[in-house]
Amino acid sequence: MSEPDSLKASVPAAHLSCRFCGTGLRHSFVDLGVSPLCQTHIRPDQLHEMEPFYPLHAYVCEKCFLVQLQEFVAPQNLFTEYAYFSSYSSSWVEHARRYAEMAIERFGLGPSSKVVEIASNDGYLLQHFVARKVPVLGVEPAANVAAVARSRGIPTENCFFGRDSAARLAKEHGPADLLLGNNVLAHVPDLNDFVSGMKRLLAPGGVVTMEFPHLHRLMAEVQYDTIYHEHFSYFSFVTVEKVFAHHGLTLFDVEQLPTHGGSLRIFARHEANDVLAVTERLGDLRRFEIEQGYLSLDRYRNFGPQVEATKRRLLTFLIDAKQRGKRIAGYGAPGKGNTLLNYCGIRTDFLDFTVDANPYKQGKYTPGTRIPILAPSALREARPDYVLILPWNLKEEIASEAAYIGEWGGRFVVPIPEVKVFDAITPAAVSEA
Repeated sequence: MSEPDSLKASVPAAHLSCRFCGTGLRHSFVDLGVSPLCQTHIRPDQLHEMEPFYPLHAYVCEKCFLVQLQEFVAPQNLFTEYAYFSSYSSSWVEHARRYAEMAIERFGLGPSSKVVEIASNDGYLLQHFVARKVPVLGVEPAANVAAVARSRGIPTENCFFGRDSAARLAKEHGPADLLLGNNVLAHVPDLNDFVSGMKRLLAPGGVVTMEFPHLHRLMAEVQYDTIYHEHFSYFSFVTVEKVFAHHGLTLFDVEQLPTHGGSLRIFARHEANDVLAVTERLGDLRRFEIEQGYLSLDRYRNFGPQVEATKRRLLTFLIDAKQRGKRIAGYGAPGKGNTLLNYCGIRTDFLDFTVDANPYKQGKYTPGTRIPILAPSALREARPDYVLILPWNLKEEIASEAAYIGEWGGRFVVPIPEVKVFDAITPAAVSEA
């Protein structure tokens, strides 16, 4: 039987290898062309300067089925100064609060415990443990973000996490009873170094929790815009279970979450710690993914054509709206938005501007497409007919915050997984464009 066209070898195996198992990468998952780094927002004085673009081509490993990007830029150049501050999303802060309450109750955390968060950002999550008198430590590579966390009273180490830093942190601060990371596992180019570091820092009876976008949801809902250079890996459950087991960490529970378009929260322990029993839902998800074919290359072959069709539908909507004389603005300047804008070729010929609540981004321009990023108040001044929500996973929150666009008949648009248009007054009433 011949190999499917979309999975034919596209690079010699010797050129690329899987970041987990080392197998040569020969099979394309999706090719999104070239794109700039998604968090390198352009200052006005940089508008006439050259901007580096890098291939945005994801591959799938034929042995462990890890979907991954090639590393073009060292993490030190991606995350030493970062434009994403978690506290600017109220729904994400509330998600963090609920997590902290759950962890404290489920694992009996208290004043004698130690909670360590990897990629702790501005303290949006650890603040909830501090409020309950649970000792914490943040580990954050971005100096500008770590400084904000410290100003809020969150002890924070400014470093990248791995084997060596884990050994130092364990010696200086003691082992972690709860070691967590939200949306960091995908950001790690040296996956084995990172997971083995967690093994080193975890107390003998401790628990690891990690949250990351679920590959199943990415594929089922054609969430191609969640693929960008800062995300090196895209995990199914069956693959992430292999990665942790390889480093002596056993997954004992899993939760499916609605965050970021559909995420997994995995729970891990030392292999020897059989006090924490494996739950039924872990086995259920493993069986589901195997039945869905995530351990076969055939499962991955149609994603590229689906992405191309989704792009065409969005452009059709935008072209039609502009031909009818409609004004369109964006809401948000997230990483996923920059993948979408660059892949689809959407610039100021379609979007007059975009707005973002983060002052760090305001007054700058989106990478590659050079769309102005303004404060949300610009929507009231411009009164656009449509507002394209780029962080579509936050569409309910944004529709509530910017419901005032209904005053002049403005409507919201989400691009993923299908183009949907809905009224500002009744955001739940979604109709297909």
